[in-house]
Amino acid sequence: MRLVHRPESGSDRFETVLASDVDVARSTLERARGLMFRRSVPDDYALVFPFDEPDTRWLHMLFVPFGIDAVWLVDGEVRAKKRLATFVGLGRGRADTVVELPAGAAGSVAVGDELRLVE
Repeated sequence: MRLVHRPESGSDRFETVLASDVDVARSTLERARGLMFRRSVPDDYALVFPFDEPDTRWLHMLFVPFGIDAVWLVDGEVRAKKRLATFVGLGRGRADTVVELPAGAAGSVAVGDELRLVE
């Protein structure tokens, strides 16, 4: 599974792969644990949190010893993006899907762009 980025319509940029190593956190336990207690993740990694409907989704960096880029999506459209700092980062946004990537991996992603999972 891959995480693909498509810039907002009207852009002359092409679709790119943000991550080719993707985990999906579906269970309550997987969502609660997130990236906690991991020492690192590969550069091409993403952790995706799907939810049934849009709501305010919070992320924290307790016990996460590396920074991440967090992206909040509604129907695949980027609604918010934030870099979260090691151990103390905190973020929130309205989303039906949240994506966590290594710090810097979402540098080209902007509000209004599309992210989607591809088999």
